[in-house]
Amino acid sequence: MIFRYLFLLLLISAFSSFGKSLVKSGNPELVSKIKSTSGLVAFWDFKEEAGKARKAFGKGKFPLTEQKGTIPRIEEGPLSGCSALFRDSAFLRLPNFKTGKLNIYGKNQGVTVMAWVKWEGKTGFVGGMWNEYASGGKRQYGLFVSLPHYDGGDQVCGHISHTGKPTPPFPYSIDYSASKQTVEKGQWQFVAFTYNGEYICSYLNGDFETREPELIRNTKGFPGYPEGMTHSKNPYFYPDGMGNNGSDFTVGAVLLARGMGNYFRGQIGGLAVFDRALSAEEIGRFK
Repeated sequence: MIFRYLFLLLLISAFSSFGKSLVKSGNPELVSKIKSTSGLVAFWDFKEEAGKARKAFGKGKFPLTEQKGTIPRIEEGPLSGCSALFRDSAFLRLPNFKTGKLNIYGKNQGVTVMAWVKWEGKTGFVGGMWNEYASGGKRQYGLFVSLPHYDGGDQVCGHISHTGKPTPPFPYSIDYSASKQTVEKGQWQFVAFTYNGEYICSYLNGDFETREPELIRNTKGFPGYPEGMTHSKNPYFYPDGMGNNGSDFTVGAVLLARGMGNYFRGQIGGLAVFDRALSAEEIGRFK
């Protein structure tokens, strides 16, 4: 019995060490799958050192530059073996006039944003074109982890906006999907959302789980919603499309009324944007 126990401990330790070595060495096969998937606009693997622009593979280099400090490179990541470490001040930015093909918009236009993250908690913006303050709001599309105000706490959230402004009659934009599953802190997770011009869908680790219609918190008492809004958060029905609203493309933070905020806390080991809604089967290939 003791021999079996010791053997099990050795086996667990071996698998744990193997998993850590994969994270440190990266996954070239997965990187190849991302690069070969149709509709890819940009893929960043964050191999660059702190102080250098993070450049993409795809329809342009889309160099993301550091703002308000440096972002260290960590020798750990599930794709390239490296990742960018985000905290509470620095973020990456590409100004709107340089966004080019990343400026995805239109009534029936699709989009997919996916990332590999090791999240440390709290609301965090992963990446996209999302500005909540300038000119009343320049929201367009964005991937978040944890948006609790409208039932997205500790979950993958895909946000879409047509007007760029808050959703009437509410004070904030409510139009985001939220995964049924919760994101684990301190572990590498694959987070993604798709939008096909009609539904926003959020995925965790390659899996989509439907949420039944629910009473959305913080929606009671507004004009037209005396008892609040009942809606499914995954998929989230939003047929309005994406506006061409003039936001920068940012990674790790968004502009709020108080300044930059919703800082992502943790590591981002890869970020990809597609100009179409990938299918559930396609998302599953990146597990």
